[in-house]
Parts: sequence; structure tokens; C-alpha cells
Amino acid sequence: MSRNNAGLSAERIIIEALRIIDGQGLRRLTMRRLGDALEVEAMAIYHHFPLGKEQLFDAVVAYISDVTGRGDPDAEQEPGDEDPDEPGAPQGADGEKQDAEPAADERPWDERLRTWALDYRAALLAHAQALPLFIHRRPDTEAALRSQELHYAAFTEAGLRGENVVQAAAALDSYVTGAVIHEVRQEGLPAQRPAVPDGRFPHAAALHGIELDPETRFTAGLNAVLAALRP
Repeated sequence: MSRNNAGLSAERIIIEALRIIDGQGLRRLTMRRLGDALEVEAMAIYHHFPLGKEQLFDAVVAYISDVTGRGDPDAEQEPGDEDPDEPGAPQGADGEKQDAEPAADERPWDERLRTWALDYRAALLAHAQALPLFIHRRPDTEAALRSQELHYAAFTEAGLRGENVVQAAAALDSYVTGAVIHEVRQEGLPAQRPAVPDGRFPHAAALHGIELDPETRFTAGLNAVLAALRP
């Protein structure tokens, strides 16, 4: 197959970009390296992302965060299997996307939010190397709107109104994102000279060495947040 005509789609490019980011780090992603991985000339990528790598980064963020529009955010997909008419297809896919009407979720409001939080945490952890991309990008994609709609509908059902709905949704999003960052930092490189709690920090010294299971810690915190946000 020609390196200039390999049946590319935006989703295939995004998935391959994520493979490079996950395996080699964000700095190692270049259009040339991505083209080599896709077996196309780098210029072929610009057909789908004419504004270059920053536009691709926007699509990567949308793809990772779209846990309400795509079934399994980490499911492997073979090149050529992408369907641009799928509701979870990322922005930039060729052709007009026809979103199917989603089935109504009859579960209680807190169960819907709990599922979103667990799925979002899993997606962020699976692609932790891409976390820096989330910091300087406004959440104004369709993927973000899907999550926002889910949050606002759930908190409205819970009995909140107006700005309290917006505040509750922001608090939940902040908890999930912050908890993931904390978990990733715990697995990061230690300081060259790690500080050891001593008598100057009596509470830290007394509790030093207590390890919490990340899954249990996240779920307990999530339950506490949802309970606190209940009217």
C-alpha cells in the first residue's frame, strides 16, 4: 500500500499517536515518527490534522476523555475497522458523523456519576503520559459536553439547581483529575534526597509508611464526594 494512500482515518492516527505517547512519552511524538508507525508520509497526516501537532493533541485529549461516547476507552481497534458514524468517533474524522440517539440510562443519578468517574480514571491512568496535554486545553469539545450533560442531568436529578449544579460538577471533575494526578505522582521518580518525617512533623511521622490501595482510596474518596454533594 502506498505511503501516501494507506486508508488513513483520524481515529487510526489518534490511536497510533497514543501508542507512541504511552510507550515512549509525549516528547517522542513527532509527525515523522507517527508517519513511520502508520507507514505513510508525514504529510498524509496533515490531511486529517491540517493545523499540525497541536490540533492532533486536541483530538488526543478529546479521545481519552470521551468515556461517555465510546464504550471501552482502552479497547484495541485494528486499523481499518474505524467507523466514522460511531457516536464516539473523534472530531476530525472524515465525513459527516451521524450520532445515534443514546439509550436512556435508568440507573440512579449517583450510579451514573460513579460509572463515569471510574471510567474516566481508568482512561487517564491508561494514558498517563498524555496528562500534561489536559492542563492547558479548555474542555470545549463534544466529548467534554457529553460529560457535562451527564453531570448536569445527574445533579439536577439529585435535587440541585442553578449554580449549585455547576459547582457540584466542577467538584467531581476536580476530584477525579486530582486523584489521578496524585496516583501517578506516587509512582513517579523519587527525589534525589527524599525527606524523612521526624520530630518536626509529628503527625506525618506517626502515619509514615501507611500504604493505601489506590483502587480503595479512589472509591472511598469518590463515595465521600458524592455523599457531600447530595442536597
